[in-house]
Amino acid sequence: MGYEWLALAAAFLWAIAGLMSVIPAQHLGTFAYSRWRMGCTSLMLSCMALFTGGWWSLEWTTLSAMMLSGLVGIFIGDTALFACLNRMGPRQSGLLFSCHAVFSAVIGYFLFSETMTNMELLGSALVFTGVLTAIFFGRRKQTTPSLDDIKGNIWLGIGLGILAALCQAMGGIIAKPVMQTDIDPVAASAIRMISAFIAHSVLWLFGAKVAKARKAMTSRIFIITAVNAFLAMALGMTLILYALREGNVGMVALLSSTTPIMLLPILWIYTKQRPNRFAWIGAVVAVIGTGILVQ
Repeated sequence: MGYEWLALAAAFLWAIAGLMSVIPAQHLGTFAYSRWRMGCTSLMLSCMALFTGGWWSLEWTTLSAMMLSGLVGIFIGDTALFACLNRMGPRQSGLLFSCHAVFSAVIGYFLFSETMTNMELLGSALVFTGVLTAIFFGRRKQTTPSLDDIKGNIWLGIGLGILAALCQAMGGIIAKPVMQTDIDPVAASAIRMISAFIAHSVLWLFGAKVAKARKAMTSRIFIITAVNAFLAMALGMTLILYALREGNVGMVALLSSTTPIMLLPILWIYTKQRPNRFAWIGAVVAVIGTGILVQ
């Protein structure tokens, strides 16, 4: 499977996980939900790396880079994303998060001299235009409460979404050189998750108010959180690391930014509310662009 398909598979998993995150993130709160989610993921990935022998591929020289990638991309980025999700809903937070493709492409160009062919530039432009169209113009006017209702200060939500996108891009940039070595992607992903989980745990142990759960954990919320952790973090993030091994940062980020497009039919099924014509126009444009990129 080419790196393009790995990035698209990760985007699909993130779309499902984004919708699944709404209930537990609102129940536990941003920091508590992220801590539980990362704890589950760390355990899953550690067991997988132990089973496959991936731990033996780690070297001391690569640990610091993967730990920093985890702190920036997951501890800060993932937490900011769920704070944005709680305020703006899965679709609008998806728009802001998709900006990580632009950040990754620009930073990748300057740091790694990554370039694209004319066809890749055309496909990239179509994908990004499609995503923006589907999300920015695709909101239906609702007279009843919906997942897209904005809660609290809109500018705080926008700032959190952009911060999440920037941190996701920086996390990928930091991990890129390490992923081009012989390191096992599962073990590398485990290091990133463990680093983020430790940072969250330190906040909780020191009694930080933001780290406290809004409500007590229940069996239902735990199951949703664990399944979400497996799909989005154990599988999705590991697929991204595999993709970074073969593809350039900008292309991987761009294809993984199609999550909002994949979320459209999922939201339609979940909410029984059909997206408007702009959403579908954007989806078609993005699909055409994706087809150009993966041909």
